[in-house]
Amino acid sequence: MSTDRLRTLGTKTVGPGHPVYVTGEIGINHNGELENAFALIDAAAEAGCDAVKFQKRTPEVCTPRDQWDVERDTPWGRMTYIDYRHRVEFDEDGYRAISEHCAERGIDWFASPWDVESVAFLEKFGVPCYKVASASLTDDELLRAVRATGRTVVLSTGMSTPKQIRHAVEVLGSENIVLCHATSTYPAKAAELNLRMIHTLQNEFPNVPVGYSGHETGLQTSLAAVALGACFVERHITLDRAMWGSDQAASVEPGGLQRLVRDIRTIEESLGDGVKKVYESELKPMQKLRRVKGVVAEAEAGTGSVRREPVSV
Repeated sequence: MSTDRLRTLGTKTVGPGHPVYVTGEIGINHNGELENAFALIDAAAEAGCDAVKFQKRTPEVCTPRDQWDVERDTPWGRMTYIDYRHRVEFDEDGYRAISEHCAERGIDWFASPWDVESVAFLEKFGVPCYKVASASLTDDELLRAVRATGRTVVLSTGMSTPKQIRHAVEVLGSENIVLCHATSTYPAKAAELNLRMIHTLQNEFPNVPVGYSGHETGLQTSLAAVALGACFVERHITLDRAMWGSDQAASVEPGGLQRLVRDIRTIEESLGDGVKKVYESELKPMQKLRRVKGVVAEAEAGTGSVRREPVSV
């Protein structure tokens, strides 16, 4: 098998022929509370996820200046937008605690940096990769910064045109990225998921592994993405969809996350290698149920052919 479509995320290999890499995106669903972050890490670890993902922003860089002083209602009272942005960000001590908790639970973590300063911040933790959010696909300065780290970059392609995607791949370089099909609506409608884009991206970028970042409700369509060949799957996760926050409604609760990972593992096992064969378990039913052996079977018996040999169809 060609290694062109294989990438390394920490100690794991992502790409065709390898287990689907499942990421539970915590994002900012922790609402700035370490206890929530720990509980979400625990839920992802217990479900069998490979990693959890956060979002990291420098508020003064990512918040438009004319929005800083706009007041809004929050669970912590009425505050300015810039104060809110700080309220939901973890500092270095917070991420140190997150890193330690993930190590204890045996699960990787990484983040989507939304600005160059955040890349430098995350470099302190030796994360296995970086995720570039769909909203940042057109930020060439950020793309160059994550490329310069030498780490694998997972790029989401929501709300982007084919030309924009091609340009982003050129800036990042195709040799160390994973592309994720995505629709950036929260939650996304089934009719707008366009899962066949997974095949389009595979054809457009033959040396790049392709995954799926879902923002829909329900699990069926994420499972369909795996059946279509997605080798990386990311879904937002939450402790409770009724919690405060813009991403909660399009997130998967702990019970659903367990079912998602379980069913992904079943699907990838069931896909097989595409080579037709007669399994040992079929031999007794064949003897019992097949009334006419057929001319091919008789010819094979006469030449000593083994019926269990793979046959391409």
